[in-house]
Amino acid sequence: MRLKVEQNKSTIGCRVNHRETLRTLGLKRIGDVVVKEDRPEIRGMVHAVRHMVTVEEVD
Repeated sequence: MRLKVEQNKSTIGCRVNHRETLRTLGLKRIGDVVVKEDRPEIRGMVHAVRHMVTVEEVD
């Protein structure tokens, strides 16, 4: 199982750790999409920035 993560909010005005989490996920700007393996570490990072991204499960 894999997770498709898309950034849909700007990092302007957000906390520094949220900005760093998005960068670690590979997201740089609004509209960027990455596909990551479904692992607990990735789930935790997505959970931390859940208000800034949308997530879908893909095969």
